[in-house]
Amino acid sequence: MQLIDIGVNLTNPSFDERHQAVLERAYAAGVQQLVLTGTSIEGSEQALELCVKLDESGQRLFSTAGIHPHSASDWSGDSAQRLRGLLGESRVRAVGECGLDFNRDFSPRPQQEKVLEEHLALASELKLPVFLHERDANQRLLEILKDYRDHLPAAVVHCFTGEQAALFSYLDLDLHIGITGWICDERRGTHLHPLVREIPRGRLMLESDAPYLLPRTLRPKPKNGRNEPAYLPEVLREVALHRNETMQDLAAHSTACARAFFGLPAVE
Repeated sequence: MQLIDIGVNLTNPSFDERHQAVLERAYAAGVQQLVLTGTSIEGSEQALELCVKLDESGQRLFSTAGIHPHSASDWSGDSAQRLRGLLGESRVRAVGECGLDFNRDFSPRPQQEKVLEEHLALASELKLPVFLHERDANQRLLEILKDYRDHLPAAVVHCFTGEQAALFSYLDLDLHIGITGWICDERRGTHLHPLVREIPRGRLMLESDAPYLLPRTLRPKPKNGRNEPAYLPEVLREVALHRNETMQDLAAHSTACARAFFGLPAVE
């Protein structure tokens, strides 16, 4: 049984000096390929460096490149050029993380929207999929996406935590959906239990979002409280339960979906 973690923040400082051990645990748990999330220009460069450094085979580690909406205010005159350069690298398989976050508003909303459009324009030109972030901004994200959707090969709303109306609006726009350990949270994630049944095969992917979102159903829990890609099978278990699928079946179709979305090679 093979899994692909489509969103891991391996550049997070909590993983410093632990990269190799984290990856070895992931591989041992069946997580055979990982997509490292880029959330800033510098972070995207670091993610690419880790891919090259930690995976000489070129088969297991890939990354995204983009600027998270929290950091949209950091967009400057040379950001587009640097981002374009990163997106030309063979290990970089998607544009993002980019999007809108009207929950925390760490960057002004007009700036978030401008930077999102810059990302979508690049993705449209370069024919790359998009790795999207959205919190409390469903309608505005849809309004912006609709102008670009016909020119994008694909897009995934990563770490989906929304309600039914938001899910259906994304599926209607032919978007993919990423599910994390949020679904394992009995305090705030139970609304996802019936919703994951509505995601068609070929549109559903799994992600850890590590080191964040440690699955609360995981037993035993790590003492450090840090999530890892090795715990992705717990997300698989919870999603399979609520889709009335076997873990093997869900692993097979979600992995095939991720491999096609990011254009990943088959692992020997």
